[in-house]
Amino acid sequence: MINKIISLRYGVLLLMVLSVSCKKLDLVPRDKFTDATYWTSPEKAGTVLNTAYSQMFNTNYFFYNEGLSDNAYSGRGDQQGVTSIAAGLADASLARFREQWNGHYACIKTCNIFLENVDRVPGYDEAAKNNRKAEARFIRAFQYFQLYTLYGDVPLIEQDISVSEAKSISRTPRQQVVDFVLHELDDAAALLPVNTQYSADDRGRITKGAAMALKARALLYEGRWNEVLEITGAFINGTTYGSYGLFSNYEGLFLPQNEFNAEVILDLQFVPEVRTHGFFFDMAPLAVGARTNALAPTQELVDDYLMLNGKTIRENGSGYNEDNPYLNRDPRFTSTIVYNGYQWKKPDGTTRTIYTKPGSDPDAAKLDEYAPGGVSSPTGYYIRKYYDPNSVGNFNSGLNLMLIRYGDIILMHAEAKNETGKLPEEDWNRTIRALRSRAGFTDPGALSYNASLSQEQLRDVIRRERRAELAMEGLRYFDILRWGIAENVLNGWAHGAQFGEPTIDNGYIRANERSFDANKHYHWPVPRDERNLNPNLSQNSGW
Repeated sequence: MINKIISLRYGVLLLMVLSVSCKKLDLVPRDKFTDATYWTSPEKAGTVLNTAYSQMFNTNYFFYNEGLSDNAYSGRGDQQGVTSIAAGLADASLARFREQWNGHYACIKTCNIFLENVDRVPGYDEAAKNNRKAEARFIRAFQYFQLYTLYGDVPLIEQDISVSEAKSISRTPRQQVVDFVLHELDDAAALLPVNTQYSADDRGRITKGAAMALKARALLYEGRWNEVLEITGAFINGTTYGSYGLFSNYEGLFLPQNEFNAEVILDLQFVPEVRTHGFFFDMAPLAVGARTNALAPTQELVDDYLMLNGKTIRENGSGYNEDNPYLNRDPRFTSTIVYNGYQWKKPDGTTRTIYTKPGSDPDAAKLDEYAPGGVSSPTGYYIRKYYDPNSVGNFNSGLNLMLIRYGDIILMHAEAKNETGKLPEEDWNRTIRALRSRAGFTDPGALSYNASLSQEQLRDVIRRERRAELAMEGLRYFDILRWGIAENVLNGWAHGAQFGEPTIDNGYIRANERSFDANKHYHWPVPRDERNLNPNLSQNSGW
């Protein structure tokens, strides 16, 4: 499978990355990587494409981007710059702004080099070569999608450029970059096979379904609802883009034994003991062997999970009890967030009770899972979703991380359907009801369509559903931006559990004060270092 290909060639790829990537747009001269003696076999060309796969998405952003949103707080250092950004303290010199910009352009350079040179390889089967070209075009389009989503106007570079060109290039209007991405994804999809056409050895490669799913996401971010529906409807109604569906169990969706199930459309590939990640060393409770806590869920996220009867905790008749707040909640809550009294499942089948409320642990040698200023959770909550029971020393895991899954496709469908006119019962049943049934809801109040709800009320339902279903998958921040609600939800205090001073915010911990300026923060700044090198790069408003 593609993850093994990448991992087994890690030494070669490291050299390739050192050759291909750089910290600026003025990347290394092309003769370092395009010498005529290199492009002599499909295998050598494949190592270049594998480099592009390895550069496709920075794994560190997958979880820590949640700290940019109201879902989580990164409270132990400025992990990936999210604490500075969330607090409104960042300026154009912040390392995260520079590193994200540079990472995307390094990957774009790799793709451009591959696309410009692969036709020179002798004896390359035409069909296989066209598939590999389509994969490179997808990866390049994915980089531009991420760039314009964050920075707005960005330089559109379709061919490898010289150092002098890199120092004089200007930003391309955002809409032109959007059009380029959509066109590239269409062309890539026309050449790529569907997921069922790949052998086991090629699992993890980009498919037709991945190209069209990314296109749906790009259109969703633009509010082009009817075009979103064309794609999501095709996913739901047939096999045009491949064979996909909801995995049977929400908790199991994020376990290693269920990788490559029918819900996965695009994921980041890892291999146990070869290419791993160890995020849970800084995200799991101390009681199960974690080192410290660097990312903790907020009370704002906890409060958005429904009760089992389908009501929000603020609704009359919900049954919510502030003194026993985790009882009878959305089953996805327990699969995602660790709270006081949580039964942590251990690899040997036993459980350990996690006590996060000070004074609640009956063990005299207790660990302080919440202590102001300590190394434990700053909110009184931990993350469970994506914990790998098979992880070894320091929580090293080979569990793949999903970038796009079918559950997201049907949420896109529900949102787009509601925005083009009130969501009808038929589409409710195959989207929201389907997700809640899979999660474990059984009460008719949670599952049945409520025809009395207005379009605006259904919008709130769909957005809350999206938050619960996709929590800790790195998408909430971008939803907040595209909905235009950031100044409402990213200003003021992010809270933790009700372990604080009773006279302040009803006892809910004040974990971190956020600041979002609507006149400035909807786009990130062009990094200062880039503008110092190239004065033709204009700056976003307010920065």
